This record gives sequence, C-alpha cells and structure tokens, in this order.
Amino acid sequence: MTSTKINTGILSFGMSGRVFHAPFIHISPHFNLTAVVERSNKTAEELYPEIISYDSVTQLLADDTIELVIVNTPNHTHFEFAIDALKAGKHVLIEKPAVENIAQFDELIEVSKKSGKRIFFYQNRRYDSHFLDVKKVVESGDLGKLVEVSFRFDRYKLELGQKYFKENNQYISSGLTYDLGPHIIDQAIALFGKPLKFSKTTSINRPDSQVADYFHYHLHYPDGLNVFLTGSLAVAEPLPAFVLNGTKGSFIKTMADVQEQQLIDGMLPNNSIYGMEPEGSEGKLVTIDSSNQKHISYLRPHKGDYNLLFNAIYENLINDVEYPITIDHIRWQIEMLSAET
Repeated sequence: MTSTKINTGILSFGMSGRVFHAPFIHISPHFNLTAVVERSNKTAEELYPEIISYDSVTQLLADDTIELVIVNTPNHTHFEFAIDALKAGKHVLIEKPAVENIAQFDELIEVSKKSGKRIFFYQNRRYDSHFLDVKKVVESGDLGKLVEVSFRFDRYKLELGQKYFKENNQYISSGLTYDLGPHIIDQAIALFGKPLKFSKTTSINRPDSQVADYFHYHLHYPDGLNVFLTGSLAVAEPLPAFVLNGTKGSFIKTMADVQEQQLIDGMLPNNSIYGMEPEGSEGKLVTIDSSNQKHISYLRPHKGDYNLLFNAIYENLINDVEYPITIDHIRWQIEMLSAET
C-alpha cells in the first residue's frame, strides 16, 4: 500500500453504495472515500463534498490514486468489473454474490494471484447482531451436541422488484437464491464449515415471475447435524430466523438487527446507538440440566457492527491479518448457489 489510509472507489451509488459502503468508508480512520461512479444522477457530492464522481467504471479504474475498489454493481457484472479492477492494479471488495459460477470464481482467483492484488468478499451479515448472538451460543456449547439448525430469511413481497437483473431469468444470478441465499449460506459456512453433502429446492410463486422466489437447502454435516436454510417472498408472518436444537437445549432468535434501517434513515455508523437492538428482541435460551429441569433465559443481544468487516480489510492490507471470509468459504457458497435442483 502507498499509505496507511486507503483510497477507495465505489462503482455504484445506488442503495448499496449509499447505505452499505460509503458511510463506513467516510467515517473510518483507515480509508479515504475518494471516488464513485454515477452514470446519470450526481448525488454523492451532496453527502460527500470532496468525492470525485466519475461517469463510468473505466474512468474510475484509470484513477491511479485509488487502491481499493468496491464492486457493488448488478450481480451479473461482478465478474467482469472485478477482473477489470484487478488488472488495473486495484484491490477489490466484491458484493454478494461474488460471481455466478465456479468457472468464473476460479478465473477471478487466478487473476488476483497474477496481479498481486487481493480480493475481499462482502458478507456483512456475519456482523448482524442476531447472528453474533447465534455464534456465541454455538461456541458456548450450552446446547450440547447440535442436532438440527434452521436459518430463515423471510419477506412478504409478491409484486415484482424494480431491479431488472434480479427478476430476469436470462441472468444466472437472478432470483431470491442469489439475492438472499448468500447471506444465510455464508452464516452456515461461518459456523459449521463445508457440508458433507447438500440438497437444493427452489420454486416460483409470484404472479408473472420468471425467477425463483423460494429456496430451501438441506445441509448434512458430520455427527448427525442437519442444517436447513430457507428463503421466501411469500411469508406474511415471519417465523423465528434462527432455531437451534441440541441434546442439552434450544436457542430461538428473531431477525432483529437494526443496522440496515438505521443506515437508510441516515444514521452514521459511529453513532453511539448504532447497531443496538430494541428491547424485547432478546434470544431465548432453553436448557435442560442433569436432573431434567428446564431453565429459560433471555440473552442480552450483541451490538451489530458492519464496521468490523471494513476493519478486517484494513488489517489484512496493512498488517497481513487473515481476512475471516476466506476464498474457500465463497467457493463453497458458489457451489451451493449454482447447484442444480
């Protein structure tokens, strides 16, 4: 790196750029929010007066001062733009889904190695408050041997979305599987690693939809652990997002992280209440002791914090600390996303 404050460019300033990236780069002592691509509406400078707004990706990649590029464009363009950024001598943070298939993934990794530039994968949901709660419970061993784990990402939205690339079946990476699937697949991989085997089911339920709006994975792990991952756009009353059952107890937690809504509302991620869940959203831990007595407790939630992801990127680039979202993790995810049903 040319400095210890990393000049960063963002390839799009839609919701992803405005909400999930720019605020964190802006407030971080480790990054400079240098430039963004805005093809038509120029709005970034209203929030960030010092930012450079380029008209195209090509222009931004030609900026020799930029060291890290965030690829947050439509899903089907991730591979092309990430390759271009690496060849332009930039490190890359790539949004989910990283690419559409394993062939693209292998080429991306090869180009990264040849260029000497690093790839980081944006899996912010590892730093949701509710997932951090689940992770703590799993690592504590309080549930004994895990038998069954269920993660859900439910919404009720029968009308078709406005983003063409998510609703058009000409793109491999369209539909709910590639949209919400990367979140809970990554969470399962983060906790349990690569499954021994898995099965995949998808279906189309919304009127006039071309793409899957329901998915379900069954992951088989050693020692009899079964993990179920489900996403749907037809759930009027969401079920608990996380249910874990083991030989010594159960843990139930709703999807209660507030970061996305806080960021949409304009809160900066250095606010003292950023990432703090509201009261009443505590996870329920039920354990059975040696005398078969049931004990119920409600766990104080973690603070959600996507800043941790950006801090991890900085630590890798400056101090060579291993980035927690590994190449293998994303390879296994792409294998699952692209698998036949």
